[in-house]
Amino acid sequence: MADDTAGESQDLAAHLTRVARMLQKQGGEQETMDAIVRAAVGTIPGAGHAGIMTVLRRSEVRTVATTGDLPCEVDQAQLEAGQGPCLTALYDEKIVSVPDVEQDGRWPLFAERVVKLEVASMLSFQLFVENDDLGALNLYASGVNAFSDESEHVGSLFAGHAAIALSTAQERRHLGEAVQTRDLIGQAKGILMERHGLDADQAFAALTRVSQLTNTKLRDIAEQLTRTGKLPRPGR
Repeated sequence: MADDTAGESQDLAAHLTRVARMLQKQGGEQETMDAIVRAAVGTIPGAGHAGIMTVLRRSEVRTVATTGDLPCEVDQAQLEAGQGPCLTALYDEKIVSVPDVEQDGRWPLFAERVVKLEVASMLSFQLFVENDDLGALNLYASGVNAFSDESEHVGSLFAGHAAIALSTAQERRHLGEAVQTRDLIGQAKGILMERHGLDADQAFAALTRVSQLTNTKLRDIAEQLTRTGKLPRPGR
């Protein structure tokens, strides 16, 4: 029995290692999230569908990746009810298990809205908490009691790998945005230097002054100048 358990653990570890490598190879943030939900169904016992729900600035709730229409429908029911297991996983708990959605008494308004949907049990994992942004990985099954203790164990390990991969993708996006912003500001400075005979510091100071007077991000000021050749005027 001990040998069987050790073998299963090694198989799981090997599988999760392959999943982690696959997720790290994805090109961008959306591609990574799409790969996460697909891999979740193939990895976590009982999962028929999977989705990722995020909250931006702790106010804007969105379903950003799914394996089908069902997660979107269930998530919409939660948003309409203002309650549900996915929202609880986002805000309050790291793991939320729902063996029987219809009979669960924690979210009565949500239960009323999902009785017509083909979902009977759910399992949700908090995926990340970064400043005011939150994320959860949600699993859906058509039968009651679809998720076992093993599902929670494997899901917790999977969510850890998924969170790392998603964080890496987000860092790459932020880096790309930073490089693009730097290039835009550089181009805008060059335009002002050539047009008005300014040096680099003076050109940057001019961009900063316009940004402050117009209450506009410096990147947007630079983008407008490089695109139109004009700076926005204060009060307009």
